[in-house]
Amino acid sequence: MSATKNDRYVAYVSSYTTESKDNYGIRIYDVDMKNGRFIEKDKVEITNSSYVTISHNQRFLYSITDFGVESYSIGKGGDLALINKASINGMRGSYLSTDYTDKWLFVSGYHDGKITVLRLNDDGSIGEITDEVYHRGMGSIADRNFRPHVQCVKITRDNKFLCAADLGLDHVNVYKFNHETGKIKQVDIIHCELNSAPRHIKFSKDGRFLYLVNELKCAIDVYSYKCIDNEPEFEKIQTISTLNNYHSNDAAASALNLSEDFRYLVTSNAGDNSTMIYKIDQETGMLTKILCLPVSGAYPKDCALFPDDRHLVSLNFESNTLTFFHVDLEKGLLIMNGKEIHVEQPNCVIFHRLTEEQE
Repeated sequence: MSATKNDRYVAYVSSYTTESKDNYGIRIYDVDMKNGRFIEKDKVEITNSSYVTISHNQRFLYSITDFGVESYSIGKGGDLALINKASINGMRGSYLSTDYTDKWLFVSGYHDGKITVLRLNDDGSIGEITDEVYHRGMGSIADRNFRPHVQCVKITRDNKFLCAADLGLDHVNVYKFNHETGKIKQVDIIHCELNSAPRHIKFSKDGRFLYLVNELKCAIDVYSYKCIDNEPEFEKIQTISTLNNYHSNDAAASALNLSEDFRYLVTSNAGDNSTMIYKIDQETGMLTKILCLPVSGAYPKDCALFPDDRHLVSLNFESNTLTFFHVDLEKGLLIMNGKEIHVEQPNCVIFHRLTEEQE
């Protein structure tokens, strides 16, 4: 396991604030690893935090907000201190991530089909916009996928290509990233199945495999990735369902998270209100189903294993709850663990191991 008894963790949970009576869009929890629970320690006033991410140097947290993006320094005990705010010159974003040098911030726009690139400064503050790219085209489902919806942006682990999952157009655009100018240029496209709705992307620890969860297809596509002659090469090697054979007809896949040790992959299903955990073959990148079980909540928008791989938390968007479980990966079991925690419209959760300076 990656986590040891001496490690201290906090968890950051982002949420919408539109329906709540306050503007506390980020909650900070101490993680009780032994008992598999969260203990709330603080909350941050921010409107409609749809997604948060942590810099690779573990010093800063970035969040989507109604007004663009916000940056925070991570202090003692995981407390957050606002550094600055920046506009993305468009509608509220859906996802954000940094490159592996923590010099650039990428933001996806579900509502306007846009990718925004912003410069990051050494102090963690967000600088100017360096590029804005709109996806173009028409989708296939008139009531939803009739226009671009850039749901997720993630750079390859070699820091060369930005992948943008477009839920509306059923493909992933691949852009070459210029680290000098902060500009992106499309060089490839991964065509997904019609009406599949690609939602989230993760890369394996060594960067050789891409995992793509498809919302409407309720499946994960696994791709091998290579860079040959400075050009990307993606090849689909597996498609595996996020559901049991018996499931709700209105199911839609949502979450996609790797365990801290990169040995397991977790997804969730709205409608079916379940979580699926897979074991990852470290050589081939292929997935093997371990379990698919209910999460005791409605619309599990995010779902993640604790760093010890022995507990799991589900963020249930429509029932406004966090639910907790003991996990037995050998036996394929989930066992309810204590009472739910009330959070209005939770969106995503990130576990953060405190550095020596932050303890």
